[in-house]
This record gives sequence, C-alpha cells and structure tokens, in this order.
Amino acid sequence: MTNKTMMQYFEWYLPNDGFWWKRCSAKAQNLADLGITGVWLPPAYKASGQDDVGYSVYDMYDLGEFDQKGTVRTKYGTAEEYTEAVRAFHDAGVKVFADIVLNQKIGGDEMEDVTAVPVSAENRNETIGEPQTVRVWSRFTFPGRGGKYSAFTWNHEHFTGTDWDEISKASGKIFRFTGKNWEPDTDPEFGNFDYLMGMDVDMDNPEVIAETKKWLSWYLRRTGVDGLRLDAVKHISFSFYKELLGAVRQETSQDLPTVGEYWSGDLGRLLFYLDSVENSMSLFDVALHYNFFNASQQGSDFDLRGILQNTLVSARPDNAVTFVDNHDTQFGQSLQSFVSDWFKPFAYAMILLRAEGVPCVFYTDYYGNPAQNRPLVPNLGKLIKLRCKYAYGDQTDYFDDPHVIGWVRTGDSEHPDSGLAVVLSNAEGGSKRMFMGRECAGESFYDALSVFQEPVCIDQEGFGDFPTAERNLSVWVRKNALEDLIVNE
Repeated sequence: MTNKTMMQYFEWYLPNDGFWWKRCSAKAQNLADLGITGVWLPPAYKASGQDDVGYSVYDMYDLGEFDQKGTVRTKYGTAEEYTEAVRAFHDAGVKVFADIVLNQKIGGDEMEDVTAVPVSAENRNETIGEPQTVRVWSRFTFPGRGGKYSAFTWNHEHFTGTDWDEISKASGKIFRFTGKNWEPDTDPEFGNFDYLMGMDVDMDNPEVIAETKKWLSWYLRRTGVDGLRLDAVKHISFSFYKELLGAVRQETSQDLPTVGEYWSGDLGRLLFYLDSVENSMSLFDVALHYNFFNASQQGSDFDLRGILQNTLVSARPDNAVTFVDNHDTQFGQSLQSFVSDWFKPFAYAMILLRAEGVPCVFYTDYYGNPAQNRPLVPNLGKLIKLRCKYAYGDQTDYFDDPHVIGWVRTGDSEHPDSGLAVVLSNAEGGSKRMFMGRECAGESFYDALSVFQEPVCIDQEGFGDFPTAERNLSVWVRKNALEDLIVNE
C-alpha cells in the first residue's frame, strides 16, 4: 500500500474570484503525481457573504446554486464546478474530504424576539443579569432556494444562544436563551465551551438532529465526497457526532473516514474526546503542532528529544492526523501560531517520513502565500515524494541528543529502493550512527536534499554514520531513489 498523505487545499487569504473549484480540477492530477492521496477542501456551501471563507454558515443546501446573500456562487465557485472538482480528484485517484461546519449559523433572514439571560464570557455557566428580551437573527427561511432539497426552516427553538441583540446593539455579550442549556459534554474551557459564535445550534433539539442527518446523507449523495473534516468538535456535544456518524455510515454504507478539529494542545482532552466518541474519527494532532511551534520559537534552547512527547501521534497513532500549520494558525488569525520558516522542513520531515499518523500538508506551505509574502517550504515537494515512494519499513528512533536527532526506515520488498535515514539539528551540525540492516552492508546512501555530496557507506555490521549540517536536515536514500528524485524533480 502507498502511504496516505492529505493536503489542506486552501488557505484563509484566497482571492474571491470564484475560480477555486476550477483550479482544483486543473491541479488534481498534479497532486496525485506528487503523492497526495486525499485533499481537504474548504466549506462548499453558502456563507453569510461571498467573501467569507465558509465558516459563517448560512445555507448548507446551497453549494453555489441559488441567488442568496447577494450571490449565486460562493467564494470558490458554483455547485456544478464543485462536483466537477470532486470528479477530477476521483479520476486522479485522490479522495476528497469535505469541510463540515455544524456548530453555528450566521446571516439569518428574519428576526425574532426571544427571552434570554446574559452570561459571563469567562464562565459561560455564570449568569450576569436578569432575563431580558433580545431581538435576534434566528429565522433562516432561505427564500432564494424556495424549499428545494429541504423545506426545513430554522427559528429560535433550534438554537441555544447568540452574541448579538438587535435592540441594544451591545457587542461582546453572550446570551443564553431561557429554557435552553449549554451542552454539558463540551470542552470545559470558559466553564463550558458550547458557545463559539453566531447563532449556536442546539444539538439536543430532535428537529435539528433529524435535519442534520438528512442533510449529511443528501450532501454525500449530491457531491460524492469520500470523507469529512469536522469543524470545532470541542463546541458540540460529544455524543452528537458518535451517533451522527454511526447513523450516516449505516445508511450510506460508506466507511466515511473522518477527522475532527478539537483545538487543544492538551493531550488528555484529545484522548478523552476520542474515548467519548469511541474512536469513530481521527483528530488533528494539535499538541504536536504546538511542539513544532515552540521548537521553532526557542531554537537551540529546545530539547529535540521531547519533540514527540505528549502528542496524539505518540499516544494513539491510528487516530492522529498530523500537521504543521493550517488556515487558523496563519498570521492574523485567531489561533495564530505559525511555525517559523527555518523549522518547517524539520517539522514536515517528522510528519511525512515517519510511520505513525496520517500527515496533512498545508496549501500555503507547498505553494507559498503572496498575500502575506510567505515563501513556500524548501524541498516540501521532495519530502512528499519521499514519503510516497521510499518511507517504508521498520522504524528505529535515535532521539538521544538534545540538538541532533534521527531515525531510519529500513524499507520493504513492496516498494523498490525504499528505506531512508533522517537526521536533523537545531544547533550545531552532527551525525548519527544508525542501523540500516546487515543486508545493506557495503551499500551507499546519498543525501536527497543535497546538503552533502559524499555518500555514506554502510559498514559490515549494517550501521552508517549519517551527518547533517548546522540547523539543517538531511534525508539519506539509496542511489536509485536519488536518481529517481532528480529525474522527476
């Protein structure tokens, strides 16, 4: 089997020109040739405005088909162009993961007067005022769609709270509707982190549950996507997704691989969530991301021996989707924690060339980001190809020095010329004596990243002394593998 590698095929600052789905179609085969096996595409449904990235959800049945919110297309294009992009990826052998945002709705069509109580932003369980009448944008009637695909309309009974009162126009307040309670099984930050933004969807409401199941089954049939990326799962009842995924998988007879975004660097919370949903999904390894970020900020003060400590990929690798950065960690975003440029090749080597977890490459890191004057990550394409063709076999780690660490993959018979040795340093250069196997005795390995020109010869005991330069990364491969990389570069 070929190693799985995802790519988040979008970023926050894409142009609002409506051509994104067409660009996806045009690039599908290139990504497959690179070694990408799955793409995570941005939210495809109508948001509260055309320029929205897609997380301010308005109508999930409108994939760019109806004249709503002043536009037919979304930021990314039309419904037809979206399904064409999905087909193009499938034709290239690439699976498509759809971004699913169920926690909030924004941009209601009509207002309602509702009784609500204000709650503390620092402790959502603490009421800080008396019940009052608030006027909220809670009716979603979707007049532009006219009931096509679903006649369901939303009102205040389908929501738990909001952060805007049209009467007082006071910003910064959170209101919980009377007769409603925050879901108890959400993240404990701020006392209870059910509420995130906009109109908070009530996942206890039977009508909401039924409509959501109906919508997801419709969406899978309509688009043909293979899997899901679930947004903001820490803000939604933990039991909700376990039941939803089970029901939809049974109805559609799809495996429906799913990765959830539980944004926490606390490994304990990630593991607790996986246990709560009975491992019905994977999670992004946010803890590993923060290890990368801290290592990039601290430089030689960071002890590389601990780079994988307290991470999901170490504790539960079968449920870990590893990543370096994403659209939320970009500069200017709410979770800004962009890994420094010098460390990014190291971080990508650690998610792409190791056995555990499924890595997710960020669009901006592969292509660069002119909008923010961000460069692409050097050699990232080569690292992806190395994963696809040569990062196989047993793995042995040499994490025995605070500044120079390494590991080997011994290769396997299914992938010709596979096997490699990785060494990286966050301070002075150095080398690692690492075991490639007695069967490799007398064989030469070459630095695929061209830091060193001279090969490393494996001794009669199966060991090689693999060097790397100061604050650098070297990946050592067999001669045929090196020549293949050069030819296909």
